[in-house]
Amino acid sequence: MKAWLGFVILVLTSLPLSAAELKSLPMQPAPALALPTLDQKRIDLKQLRGQVVLVNFWAVWCPPCRKEMPSMNRLMAKMAGKPFNILGVNEGESPDEIHAFLKQVPVNFPILLDAEGAYLKSWKVFAFPTSYVVDKQGRLRLGLFGSIEWDSPEAVAQLEKLLAEAE
Repeated sequence: MKAWLGFVILVLTSLPLSAAELKSLPMQPAPALALPTLDQKRIDLKQLRGQVVLVNFWAVWCPPCRKEMPSMNRLMAKMAGKPFNILGVNEGESPDEIHAFLKQVPVNFPILLDAEGAYLKSWKVFAFPTSYVVDKQGRLRLGLFGSIEWDSPEAVAQLEKLLAEAE
């Protein structure tokens, strides 16, 4: 399975990706998502209603995932004080593997542990990274298969537009 996913990631990384690739989705409720974090807390997406939430499915072994993490950190800093959050959902790796990666690339947002890949099907994740943006009402609004610079002006503008919407 990892070999197949690796091939898909290789294909995706060979394509030029930009914030223009962040696509609008038909509005529908976001699938459930409730998982433990690396620091043993539990986060339920329902608890984040009223915020715009970037949900990013990733893995340590995925080069595009590793590449986009710093831009997600910069985005989180840029959005400080706004009703915005990022959830990094790690798929199938041990806390030790994740901690080793985070020593190289620290993050300022929660990392959730989906050790068994329980949410891949309901979130329609077929390759890493896959990202979705959930609006303040808990609806899927934007999606992306592949990586981008999350703090690019184009991506920030799309997120700001969702932040400006009334609850």
